[in-house]
Amino acid sequence: MASVSTYLNFPRNTEEAFNFYKSIFGGEFYGNGPMRFGDIPPQENTPPLPEEDKILIMHVELRILGVHSLMGTDAPESMGFNINFGNNSYINLQPDTRKETKKLFDALSEGGKVTQELQEMFWGDYYGSCTDKFGVQWMFNCGEKV
Repeated sequence: MASVSTYLNFPRNTEEAFNFYKSIFGGEFYGNGPMRFGDIPPQENTPPLPEEDKILIMHVELRILGVHSLMGTDAPESMGFNINFGNNSYINLQPDTRKETKKLFDALSEGGKVTQELQEMFWGDYYGSCTDKFGVQWMFNCGEKV
């Protein structure tokens, strides 16, 4: 079955970020849990991995709101990555109820920044947005009527 997921890259704190998201959305990490860079078998013509990078997350997946997969990886500079969080991506959540919308909004915005408070919008939905403490931008749109 086709699906859509969101993949997030973090400099070295994917595990912290995903444990935070798990505490909000519940559930378990998909598969056998997070895969770590230290789980990769050595490959010919590949330099050895620094010890401190072996514990970093190579891949993790958490299903949220029943159908969406939130995935992530560490992308440390020691492996040639340069992470710059920009303003070009959001994760859009469309919970079924205003109560759940408010709960998720409050949890994800804690320690982050509210960019638009939850409120009635001209298109008839309950909408708001925030950036969480890891720099990830979230939008909330709930169609439940009062």
